[in-house]
Amino acid sequence: MEEQKTIEGLHYRTQRPIRINLDQGVIRSIEELKECFTPYILAPGLVDLQVNGFQGVDFNEPELEVSDVVFSVQKLWENGMTTFMPTLITASESAVSESIKIIIEACKDTLINATVTGIHLEGPFISRETGPRGAHPLEFVCEPDWDMVVRLQEVAKGKIKLITLSPEYEGAPELIEKCVGQGIQVAIGHTAAHSAQIKHAVEVGASLSTHLGNAAHLLLPRHPNYIWDQLAMDSLWTSIVSDGFHLPDPVMKVFMKTKPENTFLVSDSTKFAGLPAGTYQSPIGGTVLLTKEGRLCMQENPELLAGSAASLKSCLEYLVKANLATWSQAIDMASVKPLSYLTQKSSSIGLQAGNNADLILFEHKDSKMEIKKTLKAGKLVYSSL
Repeated sequence: MEEQKTIEGLHYRTQRPIRINLDQGVIRSIEELKECFTPYILAPGLVDLQVNGFQGVDFNEPELEVSDVVFSVQKLWENGMTTFMPTLITASESAVSESIKIIIEACKDTLINATVTGIHLEGPFISRETGPRGAHPLEFVCEPDWDMVVRLQEVAKGKIKLITLSPEYEGAPELIEKCVGQGIQVAIGHTAAHSAQIKHAVEVGASLSTHLGNAAHLLLPRHPNYIWDQLAMDSLWTSIVSDGFHLPDPVMKVFMKTKPENTFLVSDSTKFAGLPAGTYQSPIGGTVLLTKEGRLCMQENPELLAGSAASLKSCLEYLVKANLATWSQAIDMASVKPLSYLTQKSSSIGLQAGNNADLILFEHKDSKMEIKKTLKAGKLVYSSL
């Protein structure tokens, strides 16, 4: 991969021409230019904390190979992704362990290791109830088990960085405290927990709502309910899937207005992202249907989604197309804000001297983002120019 020394473009927020000077994978300085000979826009690389798979690769499949992980990372680079979390859903401990081993083997490559910022375990400590459980297999759902986390973290060589669980179990608060104490962030998701359980989970360290508004009962009481409870918790960050199917536009607008600084995008993408419409077999939901419009659902219960067939880039594009965000706001929600959540920093993320040189150069036509270059740690990992 070729290391870049400089890159020029229009700043994604100001639209002013800039030159970014790079050294050893870090932004050393940013200069404002009087003129710029490129029409392309410079922005931070995209960050997705929930990627189950991409373009034919599923991180949950038992046939997963190192070459599959490498291929998926390359395809994500093409889509402007510079940081992501492979996400493993509810399965047997042995199956999750095998997937982790393959991912860690792929991370022996320095650039892939830098791109895979951590592993997200979405389950198995989730609700057993239909609706909140989503497409996760019931047979492997279990109560919080710290010993299991320790065993999996040993296999992952410390790379498990996020766990989504339901605080409806008696042992959830203790597990949350232990995870946070070991540097693992904890999200509430796939839950049927009541108000007091959610409040307690936040008090002991839960810090995020995973794809809020999804993985829920089809019918809920007006109030109280676990969506309102999480939205009202000021210290909880919110992740949303803005693919046009997971949440109606008014719901996303309310979430974003309620927590304007602490809401970010995830794709929840599966291996079907980028594949043609049809019926497929998946570890997430069994037999699933991908419609020509791009909606991915369980064939036996089409009201229930089976993850997403969208990239983070297309989720970002949807926000712009739906007039829910400007380009710069949508980009921040897909880059700066998830990194702010991960690092618990807000002032040193994005296009600033001293930060990692994780950058994209792109052109937008109407509501579409065309990636021209992707730089990871200052190295050119994708170019269409």
